[in-house]
Amino acid sequence: MTSDVRHSLPTHDVLNQPPARGDQDLWATDPVLQANVGLAGGRTDPLISYAQTIGQAEVRELGREANRHPPELKQFDPGGRRLDEVQFHPAYHHMMRLSRSAGYATLPWDGEPGGHATHAAMVYIASQIEPGHCCPLTMTYAAIPTIAAHSDIASAWHPKLMSPQYDPATKPIGEKTGATLGMAMTEKQGGSDVRANTTRALRDGDHWRLRGHKWFCSAPMSDGFLTLAQARGGLTCFLVPRWLEGERNAIHLMRLKDKLGNKSNASAEIEYHDALAYQMGEEGAGVRTILEMVHHTRLDTAMAPAGLMRAALSEAHHWVTHRTAFQRRLLDQPLMRAVLADLVLDWEGALTLGMRVARSFDGHTAEDRAFARISVALAKFLNTKRCPVVVAEALEVLGGMGYVEDTPLPLLYREAPLNGIWEGSGNVICLDILRTLSREPLAAEVLGAELNAAKGADRAYDAALRAHRERWPALPAEAEARWFAERTALLLTASQLLQNGPDAVADGFIATRLSGHSGRIPGSVAGLDTDALLGRLG
Repeated sequence: MTSDVRHSLPTHDVLNQPPARGDQDLWATDPVLQANVGLAGGRTDPLISYAQTIGQAEVRELGREANRHPPELKQFDPGGRRLDEVQFHPAYHHMMRLSRSAGYATLPWDGEPGGHATHAAMVYIASQIEPGHCCPLTMTYAAIPTIAAHSDIASAWHPKLMSPQYDPATKPIGEKTGATLGMAMTEKQGGSDVRANTTRALRDGDHWRLRGHKWFCSAPMSDGFLTLAQARGGLTCFLVPRWLEGERNAIHLMRLKDKLGNKSNASAEIEYHDALAYQMGEEGAGVRTILEMVHHTRLDTAMAPAGLMRAALSEAHHWVTHRTAFQRRLLDQPLMRAVLADLVLDWEGALTLGMRVARSFDGHTAEDRAFARISVALAKFLNTKRCPVVVAEALEVLGGMGYVEDTPLPLLYREAPLNGIWEGSGNVICLDILRTLSREPLAAEVLGAELNAAKGADRAYDAALRAHRERWPALPAEAEARWFAERTALLLTASQLLQNGPDAVADGFIATRLSGHSGRIPGSVAGLDTDALLGRLG
């Protein structure tokens, strides 16, 4: 605590340094989150409790510890017998217990309304503190409906996946109080082209045996993995348990990935050596089966960037509020205010669009499902592309301190590109957007209706929407897919801000993102209501 530290040192007094932040209530200090959760129909009680707990200084430090001490692979025991286990720092287990018990992975499936919106808000909150532990919980969240659809497997797995208990023990599923699931799809020769997978599946009685490799296995410490392999009938989805009754399944962890960021979370290269597997979905329909899981994980990759932006901006705002230069607070200097106000537009736009997408995930109509399908791809594309820019600028606000591991900014910076890669990189997402609009007329219809809903509220928005439709009266050629996706996502964000956001945010977003009244570098703006925009930071 600041009261316990010494400010007067033998060579100098410590002055002009922001105070330690202490406990943070990530709900009470975020009116933008509160408003969007209300609009999306989310449940406030679990969010209030979660945000207060995870924002405590002690918990934030545990998140830092989990990243300072990354997981280690233990392939063999001292006698040379295979273990294939991942060992984690206790801080990581603490984060997992906290988020699991809060309902991060299970709220959308408990039958109560607003579950996906509440989950999306939890992703946003958790990403501000320790994003690495989100991966296995996100995979579990996304896999639950796939498991539930297969009665022969669901009886053993579904209750464990829905449990609020985090159980990291290496045991068969029947002996555990709770379970997590991972995913293993990509192979080194194909990457996103999973149809090029070479892992083979051979029948073994009622089940299957898999032989092959996976170049990227998300969360290899999980109790099971949804994976793809080539069966006689084509590429098929399987559940591969990590443990069988009385023995380990033949899943060999070859090495952990030494990643740029996401250090607390393990990702691995694995091999299947005739590993036992259960078929999920129809033989030959593996991509279609696993896409439901991918669809849900994309919601999280759209929401996490908003949380990272919020965390970075919060640190920058704290710094400029308490730091002076040239006889003035940094917060009072016009150029600094312009930079931060411009960044607020990216963050609030990302959060608003993400929560609107989450609301459609909670819907039950064909229109809701169609909108979820197209909007989650648009939100993921735009939010992930803006996140590294926002975090880098926030880091620069702190100057040299922002580049030092004593602050959270380096962790946030390393994390910033991740969600743009997971569950489809930018080009893959853009091509998916074109495919969806081409093959699903209802998706194009509901997207158009959502854009039209904001017409008449702002002449600049109307002009931008008209120009967009004149530029692309039909779907663009592949080479223009990014341009089309960016403009569509910006218009969709602006429509949400016009319908539900304050004038300062909507007007500023449209002027700078749609009307061209800005440069390409954050802060290259004029005419923003900086007082109102900076007030959005709480």
